[in-house]
Amino acid sequence: MSDDIWRWSAIRIATAIRRRDISAREALESCLGRMAAVNPKLNAVTVDLSTSAREAADRADAAVASGDELGALHGVPVTVKENVDQQGSATTNGVVGFQSIVAREDSPIVANWRRAGAVILGRTNTPAFSFRLDTVNDLRGRTYSPWSQTHTPGGSSGGAASSVAAGITPLAHGNDIAGSVRFPAYCCGLAGIRPSFGRVPAYNPTQTAERSMSSQLMSVQGPLARSVADVRLGLAAMAARDPRDPWWTPAPIDGPVAPRPIRVAVVTEAHDLGGVKLHPSVARALEQAAASMADAGYEIVDDRTPGFTRAKELWFEMQVPEFRHFSLPLIEKEGDDGIRTAVRFMFDNIPPADALSYMKSLAERARLIREWTLFLDRVPLVLAPICSEPVYRQGFDIESAERTAALWRECATMMAVPVLGLPAMAVPTGVVDGLPMGVQIVGPRFREDLCLAAGEAIEARAGDLTPIDPVW
Repeated sequence: MSDDIWRWSAIRIATAIRRRDISAREALESCLGRMAAVNPKLNAVTVDLSTSAREAADRADAAVASGDELGALHGVPVTVKENVDQQGSATTNGVVGFQSIVAREDSPIVANWRRAGAVILGRTNTPAFSFRLDTVNDLRGRTYSPWSQTHTPGGSSGGAASSVAAGITPLAHGNDIAGSVRFPAYCCGLAGIRPSFGRVPAYNPTQTAERSMSSQLMSVQGPLARSVADVRLGLAAMAARDPRDPWWTPAPIDGPVAPRPIRVAVVTEAHDLGGVKLHPSVARALEQAAASMADAGYEIVDDRTPGFTRAKELWFEMQVPEFRHFSLPLIEKEGDDGIRTAVRFMFDNIPPADALSYMKSLAERARLIREWTLFLDRVPLVLAPICSEPVYRQGFDIESAERTAALWRECATMMAVPVLGLPAMAVPTGVVDGLPMGVQIVGPRFREDLCLAAGEAIEARAGDLTPIDPVW
């Protein structure tokens, strides 16, 4: 196997640039060459920013030559999802009618990565309104996974995941309100973290109104990468303060040393998932991950978590009433057939709620967070499936209302974690029947460091699954 720069980790690229072993321009050109080779098949990077990226790389090299202080991502090629503001670029969010929404300033995540020295190579695809778990829209078309021409790369950060898995960049921006970092990581064999609520600042200057309350409480920004170490690097750079986000919290990236051995509960179908059956390959992945953690010195305990089912139900009870008022009119006006179908199936399963029911659900969230906080004080980590099924085929979320209801049960852990405001780390465990398999580690709020360390213990045994060439 060649040692082309596009194969390198973000850490290796940043270190080599800092040591003047390579230039930022060399790193960028290698990644642009890889993009030219694989992106026509994948349609993962939907906006080519190579001209501005070359200018940024040249500035990065000038800074090295001048002996300037360099950021943690100095010269590292990255991508940014098309649903956050980036100065001079349209925040299309996968919608044909949003092509004229051109940002005049950067969102916090873009500003933070730029300050850390990242070179933004391009923008990545997302489903319309970033509201599906499959990445396809009428504006940009379908994004493919390098693992399969027929299986989903996940959503809504499917373009980000596909691009990193294929080696276009070592690091990509994503966001997660219902699994949109963790699920694409699962589908594409990557590491990715959904940070704690309040960890990473977020705000889109192009927005015309504030987001609904549950969206503010559950949506977070997070990185995807081919290694846990790169996720840690990307997260630290992403999490710097930005005064435009009132929810941002000045919590240290590394918390106090946890008592050893760190206790880990493993989710089982019997009680944590409301009786949902785990596919045998998912159950084996959990067993393998638990064994890896045990070998690394973690204590696997048979403690029952507070469960994920009620938190998953609250996701809908909080989000859907708001969605009807905040998002539905615009989706009806600007949405494509896919998002309209997905929303119709959602409404078929969720009856309209009155204001009192909505307020009670919003209030009940505090009880669940309290129960989980008390549990995680005693057992700091939970090893859980990302989905109870292996990677789905494309179009899985627009088959029928009945299939949509089953999908939500299968993905309960993905949707429960945002309600709880906890960090969750997706990490691959291997390949099963030609497709990646993985798990997630859930930890206490603002203890991403514990999740990352546990992810590295699993990764050490599983090895690197990517980058790969498109298999067709």
